[in-house]
Amino acid sequence: MAAPKKGRRPAGGQSRPGRALALILIAMVALTGGMFWSGHTTPRLGIDLAGGTSITLKAKAEPGQESAVNETNMNTAVGIIERRVNGLGVSEAEVQTQGKENIIVNIPRGTNEKQAREQVGTTAQLYFRPVLAVTNGGPAVAPSADSSGSPSATPKPSGSASGSTVGEKSATPTATGSAQGRALTEALRAPSPTPTGKASPTATPKATGTPTATPTPDAATAALEKKFTSLNCLDPKQRSAAGQGVKPSQPTVACGEDEPGVWSKYLLGPAEVEGRDVDDAKGQLDQQRGMWIVTMDFTDAGSKKFQAITGKLSSQADPQNRFAIVLDGEVVSAPSVRQTLSASAEISGNFNQQSAQDLGNILSYGALPLTFETQSVDTVTAALGGDQLEAGLIAGAIGLGLVIIYLVAYYRGLSLVAILSLGVSALLTYVIMALLGPTIGFALNLPAVCGAIVAIGITADSFIVYFERIRDELREGRTLRPAVERAWPRARRTILVSDFVSFLAAAVLFIVTVGKVQGFAFTLGLTTLLDVVVVFLFTKPVMTLLARTKFFGEGHAWSGLDPKRLGAKPPLRSSRRAHASAAGPVDPKEA
Repeated sequence: MAAPKKGRRPAGGQSRPGRALALILIAMVALTGGMFWSGHTTPRLGIDLAGGTSITLKAKAEPGQESAVNETNMNTAVGIIERRVNGLGVSEAEVQTQGKENIIVNIPRGTNEKQAREQVGTTAQLYFRPVLAVTNGGPAVAPSADSSGSPSATPKPSGSASGSTVGEKSATPTATGSAQGRALTEALRAPSPTPTGKASPTATPKATGTPTATPTPDAATAALEKKFTSLNCLDPKQRSAAGQGVKPSQPTVACGEDEPGVWSKYLLGPAEVEGRDVDDAKGQLDQQRGMWIVTMDFTDAGSKKFQAITGKLSSQADPQNRFAIVLDGEVVSAPSVRQTLSASAEISGNFNQQSAQDLGNILSYGALPLTFETQSVDTVTAALGGDQLEAGLIAGAIGLGLVIIYLVAYYRGLSLVAILSLGVSALLTYVIMALLGPTIGFALNLPAVCGAIVAIGITADSFIVYFERIRDELREGRTLRPAVERAWPRARRTILVSDFVSFLAAAVLFIVTVGKVQGFAFTLGLTTLLDVVVVFLFTKPVMTLLARTKFFGEGHAWSGLDPKRLGAKPPLRSSRRAHASAAGPVDPKEA
């Protein structure tokens, strides 16, 4: 018989188990270090555990506009809803799409939770308002007065523009002269026309003849001026409350962010154009000028309104030649007007690709034929969430305890390998969940806890399959070291098939469901993948090393691998020798 070639490894052999163990150890240290470095040492809890409100919205398109429910429009809606909710001071609110037509809004418990719930499903309010004055958005500073007593403002200068364009969106505030101050006062104090075309009186008599005073134009103007002066745009609460409850036909104040952390406050006139008057808008690269711009197209009715307001603004001095694009009471852009525009317009300035596309999406939202229908609203108190988490952890501990008792009673010393493998799997699961919170927004909810509990059985099942394959080899009369290697290929196939089925079920469940059920599917899929990693990089190498020890290799009674207890057959080598002796003497050459 030819001798095996030198260096060839026996089939199913495990040459260097230390490599696999070193690899998984490095991964565990790196992930654990990353968890502590990020500062997120505990998994992020979902609404049902931490307390708060979870709202599921379903997008509905207008008849004939079914294609409007697409990824771009849904992402635009998510951005606007998130901007609206977090603008109310609700910290760590989550807004994300699920599936093709659902939006999930998770609002933690807080002082503005009720107000946020009321605004989540409402349509965003987009208006084009003429700018009357603009100044630095910092702490309140009273406007200076000229000789006539008229206030002056500090508007932002607009950038240069050409063609049918409007100027850039941000600049540094500068002071204006007294002429603009007088124009501001005149614009605010102009009397509102009555149906007869005359100014409204300062008082209206009752039927009894007793006059009842009504706010005079001067009183309304003074109140608005005071609001504008005292507004501090650096305060998130004041920003969100600035334009609340103001009708489109009334002047208002608002804040706008010129660049991250830099705010300006605006005094705005009545809305001249609404968001629904925009037919389409998008950010695109102007190839000729090599700059990013935002183009707008208006409906027939909108183009007439836009032509009228731009005709007035183009003849004004800065800042009264600007119109503010106001979304949910916040100025997202305030370009200046160079000429009368009608059906289409172009906004240019210091845009990059992201800012141009963001503004285009915001403008397009006013024309989106989308409405949102509330599918479900789940409110959980913090106490109830804590009770649920405690109950889930107790159930998991009971399940894990029963599994360990079974392993110890049935596999004895071999159960040590299973317990260590479960510990490694639990550590990896915990660390990865803690890291996924800040990275992808994963939140551990009650269904996710249930998925982790189910994973205990899936992981234990993989160990049992391998252990039973080893025992089968021992029953055939083999010693432990070859039994460990010969059992692995057969057990590996079974483990991979079983885990693939579990992962496939989790993936399908994640795709076809929405809401909290996805937490269960995600956790189940994650733990299934980790089961494969642990079995291949930890359980198998550890068994290879233990097979070289005297306690396991010689089949100690408490090792769980005692050949006598397993009913093993006589060793294969002894059987061959006995057969050869019964057959008579054998020629040494033939042997």
